[in-house]
Amino acid sequence: MLYYLGGLLKNYWGPARLLQSYAVLIGIALYTGFFLTKIILPKFYKFLPSDRGREFTLTKETAKGKPTGSGVVFITIFVLLSFLFAPLDYLQAGILFLTWLMMLTGFLDDRSSSGWGEYLKGFLDLVIAVSAAFLSAHYLGSTSADGNLCFWLPFVSNTIKVPYWLYIIITTIMLWMSVNTTNCTDGVDGLSSSLVLIALFTMGAIFYVILGHVDISAYLLVPHLKDGASWAIITFCLAGVLMGYLWHNAFPSSVLMGDAGSRALGFYTGVCVMVSGNPFLFLATSSIIFINGGMGLLKVALKRFCHINILEKIRFPLHDHMRKNRGWSPTQVLIKFMEIQLLITVAMLGIFFKIR
Repeated sequence: MLYYLGGLLKNYWGPARLLQSYAVLIGIALYTGFFLTKIILPKFYKFLPSDRGREFTLTKETAKGKPTGSGVVFITIFVLLSFLFAPLDYLQAGILFLTWLMMLTGFLDDRSSSGWGEYLKGFLDLVIAVSAAFLSAHYLGSTSADGNLCFWLPFVSNTIKVPYWLYIIITTIMLWMSVNTTNCTDGVDGLSSSLVLIALFTMGAIFYVILGHVDISAYLLVPHLKDGASWAIITFCLAGVLMGYLWHNAFPSSVLMGDAGSRALGFYTGVCVMVSGNPFLFLATSSIIFINGGMGLLKVALKRFCHINILEKIRFPLHDHMRKNRGWSPTQVLIKFMEIQLLITVAMLGIFFKIR
């Protein structure tokens, strides 16, 4: 909205030209999201449900009774600011709506007295993931030069064409996994939000610096994303909002994001990776999240459906194993997991964007 307003006013008011600068809009979105969330969030504590304590986590007693479900506040702020700051196309508007819808399903679970069942939540996640997959496939296919969907992969010079049906399947699986692994990682104050923050800054930089500029993307032999800079505005907007939440969630936390926050964050992060055209960017953005939460999901699924026991001596999510078996404090878990993710991110980006 501000971008288009700048276009209308630029002939009458000189500073309005700045509103058409993507770099300026990224900065405004980041800082506005941070300060607005930092100031507004505490005012909603009394309206939020109280945490029930997770059945299989070490910190259920310390979390129990704290206001939770704050994702309903900061995700709503994120969506509203994105419509205000970014020039949106129908894919981005649809993704914002689905992100908010993912948040809403999580919030309804947060505020229910007994919690929704695993299968119901999994089904709702699947429906939203499939919707996002179809929406992305339709938009990216219709706006590509040859009408085809494609991936660009490390160690491969040319893009790889992907059939429509295969793109839907891959995107659905990746989004569903991103939602649930991020949710499982939300068990230590500041952990999930800090790891997602690394992912958002990484993807925001990729969208703006690499995929959003024709000369750089051509130099690195990666596809140019015509609306990459717009995706960067939205992504940095969410990063700012998440920083505002993290201000209050740092150990010892005064508020929790709940499923309302973790599911929406996982969904949007997954969308960013798939829109970029390289599914392997999950390794650069969310390796620790996938290991921390994903291995636990795999362990439970194999035991429940196939009666196969794996990794019996390791407790999942992995952050609980480190606290119970290795004696790590919450701060040690946070700092060490962040350090490992940053090392992985730098290494993966060096591989993905090497000059070929």
